[in-house]
Amino acid sequence: MQRGVFILSLDFELVWGSRDLVRRDPEPLLAAARRTRDQVFEPLLALLVDRGMAATWATVGHLFLDRGASLADLTPPRHGWVQGGWFDGVPTGSEEEHPEFFGRALVRRLVERGQEVGSHSFSHPIFGDPGCSVEAADSDLARCVREAQTLGIELRSFVFPRNSAGHHHLLARHGFTCWRGLEPTWYNRRGPGPLRRLGHLADVVAARRPPTVLPTRDEHGLWVIPASASFLPVDGVRRAIPIERRVTRAVRGLDQAALDRRICHLWSHPINLATDPPATLDMFRRVLDHAARLRDRGALDVLTMGQVAELMNQAA
Repeated sequence: MQRGVFILSLDFELVWGSRDLVRRDPEPLLAAARRTRDQVFEPLLALLVDRGMAATWATVGHLFLDRGASLADLTPPRHGWVQGGWFDGVPTGSEEEHPEFFGRALVRRLVERGQEVGSHSFSHPIFGDPGCSVEAADSDLARCVREAQTLGIELRSFVFPRNSAGHHHLLARHGFTCWRGLEPTWYNRRGPGPLRRLGHLADVVAARRPPTVLPTRDEHGLWVIPASASFLPVDGVRRAIPIERRVTRAVRGLDQAALDRRICHLWSHPINLATDPPATLDMFRRVLDHAARLRDRGALDVLTMGQVAELMNQAA
């Protein structure tokens, strides 16, 4: 890279990221989605816009809708942990009545404010799970692209739900140019499980500098842009980790990216900020302020995933 690069990608889901896991008691998730809309979305967007920055908002495609619509064109996944049908419980009302499931007004705000709207699938099936067939993934991506087009959005960047990658060839078929890869850490190479969670937790507690990364091209011609680190939620046992540890870790990654002329790619879920909006939004403010100082010194560019893929295509 000519300079260091900072990418922020946000998995924008409202209820769609976890609804398959809380079928018996969805109310806490619904409440968190409402807080995300009411207390997180606009302040987080303002933090970016006020600093002249754009993030990649990897958005679940059902949020492109403002009311219930037929889902008959979709082949539902058949994940083993899900009781009942994949779309059971999805309401048919409007965004005003069910703001946890629909988000067209919010997506319009992202477009108006110059953010990149990427894709996090249409209904959050887990692409890397055997229960997500090729037909399920293909119909999901097709619907996502079609609904985005009704808002004038051309989807280019993709984030796999739960970072579980699969059916990569379909991304190229549906016009995507890049996707977010896992952080290149030892515990990610071990696969999902408690060791992976403990390794990540230890990195945050120690404020260990996250790796800087560079894009690589996969066999389908797509740019894989690995993550560097995620922001842990401030809930449960993780609440005991001082916010300062999270900020220090992110700042160390940004400084290293500027030195290396590589990428520091941070990511999070807006709904994770809803546990403690004042504290988590202040955390983002401090990280973005540091990135802005590096940018203003000419040491760092702040780019979206799609912009990085475009630069790589130009250089290839």
